Amino acid sequence: MGLSLSRIWERVIGKVDMRILMVGLDAAGKTTILYRLKLGEVVTTIPTIGFNVETVEYRNLRFTVWDVGGQDKIRRLWRHYYQGTNGLIYVVDSNDRDRIEDAREELAKILIEDEMRDAALLVFANKQDLPNSMTAAEVTEKLGLHSLRHQQWYIQSACATTGDGLYEGLDWLSRTLSGRK
Repeated sequence: MGLSLSRIWERVIGKVDMRILMVGLDAAGKTTILYRLKLGEVVTTIPTIGFNVETVEYRNLRFTVWDVGGQDKIRRLWRHYYQGTNGLIYVVDSNDRDRIEDAREELAKILIEDEMRDAALLVFANKQDLPNSMTAAEVTEKLGLHSLRHQQWYIQSACATTGDGLYEGLDWLSRTLSGRK
């Protein structure tokens, strides 16, 4: 009965469109996450030069996800994707302890921009399947997330190749953005 009502409700009001920006350092797993969510499977990826854009439907929302390359020279172009962004998915390679400070600095640069002030922040602590990966609590500390006083944020342990944690993160993002309609 509940499923029938939700399908009827969805037909009546339709899906709400949301613009999502997904960024992070190169090799964090952004493209793998995008296509895991879109296709439900792992696809072979190459480093993203430029961007990928896909529509992912989840619950009552239709996310247009912009996955922008994370190489050092491309990062300064991220700001061109900020306008109209409802949510930011920031992907961190939890196994890359050498560059976690770089990840923190890049996230801080994004969050001080006016266009990103109201964006909900979902951090995927990706690559949790690797043996020496940082826990979500460690990533939270290293990124300084607790100091974000005026930003709605959530961190989710994830593994893009298995899909672990991805839908839990989307659940939070969906609930958070649905409350803003």
